[in-house]
Amino acid sequence: MALIRLEAVEREFAVHQRVGRVRRRRQVVRAVDGISFDVSAGEIVGYIGPNGAGKSTTIKMLTGILMPTAGTVRVDGLDPQRARTELAMRIGVVFGQRNQLWWDLPLRDSFELLRHVYRVPAARHAGRLAEFVDLLDLGPFLDTPVRQLSLGQKMRGEITAALLHDPSILYLDEPTIGLDVVSKSRVREFLARVNRELGVTVILTTHDLSDVERLCSRVMVIDLGRLVYDGTVDDLKARHGQYRTLVVDLEAPNGPLAVDGAEVVRVEGPRQWLRFHRDRKTAAELIADIARITPVVDLTVEEPRIEDVIALLYGRAEKD
Repeated sequence: MALIRLEAVEREFAVHQRVGRVRRRRQVVRAVDGISFDVSAGEIVGYIGPNGAGKSTTIKMLTGILMPTAGTVRVDGLDPQRARTELAMRIGVVFGQRNQLWWDLPLRDSFELLRHVYRVPAARHAGRLAEFVDLLDLGPFLDTPVRQLSLGQKMRGEITAALLHDPSILYLDEPTIGLDVVSKSRVREFLARVNRELGVTVILTTHDLSDVERLCSRVMVIDLGRLVYDGTVDDLKARHGQYRTLVVDLEAPNGPLAVDGAEVVRVEGPRQWLRFHRDRKTAAELIADIARITPVVDLTVEEPRIEDVIALLYGRAEKD
């Protein structure tokens, strides 16, 4: 049975636009438009889309903050709106630009207050906290007021706060926004370990597609309130990223190579980038054609970047 299930879910908002100097016109905007999907226990799912696509609205319906205009939402068998208190004990939520830590208190005190909020037994809380302090290296700043923490330290504290009551589901909305490379890597490693060792189901919304590539076994793409893709990252690239790139290093600088089934998109000295369609020509065939023209020193095949594939998918959704 699915841990999370949405069936034909819609969410509408009323927007008032000014008409003339005094009058206003009421317009209904559908932020989520008939979305259906299931998420099984233990999955890490990337839920991505452009600004205004409906990602945060979906997460707010899953947590019970918003009620769907139509359709059914069930999380761990519960209706998020009707069972908000009970559901709160089973989920953890991190919004990248909102705080659940007390600004003027040391990080340790915020964790202790959350223990009382969620009514976690002291011994169990202490064990979990010790584990997270070790995994996320929180020890050096546990007694530092939250307002004095760096962005990376604060985010590690937010994720710890969301997990201390042992939820089965973790919602992450832009968890690595603004973080440096080292902090991002540490957060990613921690989330992968929490999912692997504790079985926490993770729903991740992000604009950093490297988060999706490195963490998610599944990705869902939403655009204009509709689900336009649901599958693996590799399948997404294969289905919507038809073009690959062959990078060749020649013995000497040369003009753009003329090879059937490929287009030279860039030249830098002896190095050239050739773009080709995966269904019309194989890399081996292209390499053989080039070798017949000129000596090759080295070569690599680049798969399509997920950023380019997603951008292409957004464009198709808007056109449809």
